[in-house]
Amino acid sequence: MPYPRIHLKPGRDLSLRKGHPWLFSGAVGRADPVLKAGDIALAVASDGAPLGIGFYNPGPDIAFRVLSADPGAVIDRVFWEERVRRAMDLRRLTIPAETDAVRLVNSEGDGFPGLVVDRYAEVLVMTVGTAGIERHRDDILDALIDSVKPVTVLERSEGKSRGREGLQDRVGIAYGQDLPDRVEFLENGLRFETDPLNGQKTGFFLDQRPNREIIRMSSRSLRVLNGFAYTGAFSVYAAAGGAEQVVSVDVSEPACESAVRNLAKNGFSAERHPVIAGDVFQYLRETDVRFDLIILDPPAFAKTRQDVNKAGRAYKDANLQALKRLSAGGFLMTFSCSNHVDADLFMKIVHGAVRDAGRSCQVIRHLGPGTDHPVLLGHTEGSYLKGLLLRVL
Repeated sequence: MPYPRIHLKPGRDLSLRKGHPWLFSGAVGRADPVLKAGDIALAVASDGAPLGIGFYNPGPDIAFRVLSADPGAVIDRVFWEERVRRAMDLRRLTIPAETDAVRLVNSEGDGFPGLVVDRYAEVLVMTVGTAGIERHRDDILDALIDSVKPVTVLERSEGKSRGREGLQDRVGIAYGQDLPDRVEFLENGLRFETDPLNGQKTGFFLDQRPNREIIRMSSRSLRVLNGFAYTGAFSVYAAAGGAEQVVSVDVSEPACESAVRNLAKNGFSAERHPVIAGDVFQYLRETDVRFDLIILDPPAFAKTRQDVNKAGRAYKDANLQALKRLSAGGFLMTFSCSNHVDADLFMKIVHGAVRDAGRSCQVIRHLGPGTDHPVLLGHTEGSYLKGLLLRVL
């Protein structure tokens, strides 16, 4: 059976033709009356030319999410099994040895608009964020179980995105055994724990894996500050790389307790590598310590476009204070994970901090997520994590 259609307004088909996976509601002229939230539809240009198959939802700003550019695609269980296989193949080819924590499905980047699945050893954590994926959840879950054979699948489908899609939150065990309080896993041979039920995102920032490895290779004999340390993953890598001392600062006391445990799992003491529960901005202003390497991986300061100016001031202040605490020849690894702060804007913000600090810096690397966080070439919004490794002259 042919899928129902959404008919675009004249001149509003360019984004799909360029490979962008979304259509906003203003681009839709009319939709076949049978279509409901989460249904599969064929998008057609104003002249009737087919543009692709995807999920339709008349409620939110994003009205259409592409699944396939092939207008003849059939979205059934076999389709989802093939998508899961393709995602697993990428991870098998690119994930380093001694690593059993990985993002298995990265939403649009893997052809699952609105779905994220992370793996921690034998536990999967899935987040369903769109009405379309909600409709096909069971087929996708079965395909994941058949491919990965996890002991447990935890679902954490919650947050504002579900509300915008007309969905209620759902959190609980979707398959298998109950979760332990903490799940242990390996990353590049180092040991960590996570609380996938209560932690930020799915419990751990898997996207930073390659950047943590850079820190391990660059920390020998250095005095390191890990700001916004969360559960101390960067700190463990710095200590494993031979840092003289690593100071970790985070405002969350439970996160700091987890950071102490993660250091201990890898043979490092909190006496030599102190973990401080406190505000990073305040710490940077008050400390008189000079560091050789500072890592800034703050939370997303810009949740919406309206937050961008305020977020820019926060990013600039954090980087300015860090630059004041760096020794000559020291390094700053700094990040933004705000979708609404693009790489060019982030570079300008950091450059402004460098000028205000009266310093001069070399750009050593532009940084981003690992290969398990692929992004569609035409989907710039998928490139949320951006970073810089700078050397202070």
